[in-house]
Amino acid sequence: MFFHNYLYRLKCSVRDKQTLFWTLIFPIVLATLFYMAFSNISKAENFTEIKIAIVEGEEYKQNVAFIKMMEEVSRPVEGEDSEGMKLFDVNYSSMEEAAVLLKDNKISGYIYFDSGIKLVVKRTGINETIIKSFLDDFQQTSSTMVTLINHDYTLANQLLNSVAKRQNFLKEVPIGKANPDSVVIYFYSLIGMACLYGSFWGMKEVTSIQANQSPQGARISMVPAHKMKLFISSLLAATTVQIGVIFALLGYLTFVLKISFGNQLGYIILTCMVGTITGVSFGTFISAIIKKGEGIKVGILIVFSNLMGFLSGMMYDKIKYIISSRIPILAYLNPLNLITDSLYTLYYYNTYSRFFTNIALLCAFTVAFSLITYLVLRRQKYGSL
Repeated sequence: MFFHNYLYRLKCSVRDKQTLFWTLIFPIVLATLFYMAFSNISKAENFTEIKIAIVEGEEYKQNVAFIKMMEEVSRPVEGEDSEGMKLFDVNYSSMEEAAVLLKDNKISGYIYFDSGIKLVVKRTGINETIIKSFLDDFQQTSSTMVTLINHDYTLANQLLNSVAKRQNFLKEVPIGKANPDSVVIYFYSLIGMACLYGSFWGMKEVTSIQANQSPQGARISMVPAHKMKLFISSLLAATTVQIGVIFALLGYLTFVLKISFGNQLGYIILTCMVGTITGVSFGTFISAIIKKGEGIKVGILIVFSNLMGFLSGMMYDKIKYIISSRIPILAYLNPLNLITDSLYTLYYYNTYSRFFTNIALLCAFTVAFSLITYLVLRRQKYGSL
């Protein structure tokens, strides 16, 4: 009887097109929109060589220090992370040619010498600001060198050899195994929301055994079978369908949208399964304690899901950090945030203490929701059917 009801409810769930739309199709559409909106954010932050022009005049040719400096910054940098990048892509030209290049937007600005260094740009922007900052830094360095040489001429050779070389005394040490990426928060929150959408399946299973909520519930109440056994088999069927939905979403994010989840596949699956069970139990909890019709219950689930999604960073990624730093208790009371945080912990941190804390809290929520649902349903009696 248990297995028969499990298969029956499994078939019913798969044929429930409306719930499948909200639990599978809607998250996929939302993930696609996220990808279209955020995919170019990190690319926009990548540095590209700045195209400039230098007017070759007599004063420029006499400025040996500036020529050496430009040779240094126009040479590709060697290193694993540099990818052969250089600061400036220089075009040496006449004044007329430089003006035409700037007019045609082929360069960000051009430099010429007329009783000092002059810069001509067409607009204000990041590239133009970098060029000006570079020239200001060169002039400040040159002025400092002149002052030092006038004070002690023996420093001249040493300063000229090191003027183009800058030494960094700070070393960047990563605190995690991946670079922080705020964009993945949106997709992790989306997965958390999809897991929590299992609440729709849980709500339907409770409604299907309540005689005052559905004709099917009235028929089940008259069947000479243990109602809780039927209910548990129905929940297992709903959970099976939702886990399949989550795996389909993960496959779409991983293989189609190419979203990185790190290499912790086993823990990721564990997170999604625990999150799905929590979502289903949350739906049974809401459906059991709310005595109104199915429409009211659906509305409450949507409001709670969207609210928890917002607090976990799905609409605005910074809100997650604001909540964690200012109201940390709210972060621990939000199941959707716990799912999001578990995935981000696997992606970023080297340790698992925070991950297992989140999983333990999700299990605690599942137990609490299930226990309350059981206590409410076992006390329900009907005067007539």
